[in-house]
Amino acid sequence: MTKVLVAYASLTGNTEEMAELIVEGIRQAGGEAVLKSVTECNAVEINSYEGVLLGAYTWGDGELPDEALDFYEEMDELDLTAVKSAVFGSGDTGYAIYCGAVDLIVEKLKERGAVLLQDSLKIEYGPNAAEKEACRQFGRQFIEACMVAS
Repeated sequence: MTKVLVAYASLTGNTEEMAELIVEGIRQAGGEAVLKSVTECNAVEINSYEGVLLGAYTWGDGELPDEALDFYEEMDELDLTAVKSAVFGSGDTGYAIYCGAVDLIVEKLKERGAVLLQDSLKIEYGPNAAEKEACRQFGRQFIEACMVAS
């Protein structure tokens, strides 16, 4: 069974809900997921899993939220070569940079050598009914891609 870490930063609960739905999808597809807030873990834990999904809401003008900064900076110390990964997050199209935190995390993962298995999932505010299923599908696709890449 493929075991993955789903780590997220959430202020209003939108990104947390996305993470929970993604975990549902992972489990539906036969994977095992460990769900943690970035305040409850550190980036070093990534290397204990077969894959990682990172999620964050976007703060201000396309920035990472404060509670995600330590985790993000800890990745600078890691060799993530060949680590299977994907990124998700919530944002607001009312800002000039929509879901900028997602893009920052993608760039960090690439810089550290991680393999992005699929395009990022971005949702405005919290997921509606169709987007809830998209979150589950994101989790299913990730675990299926992990199994193929193994």
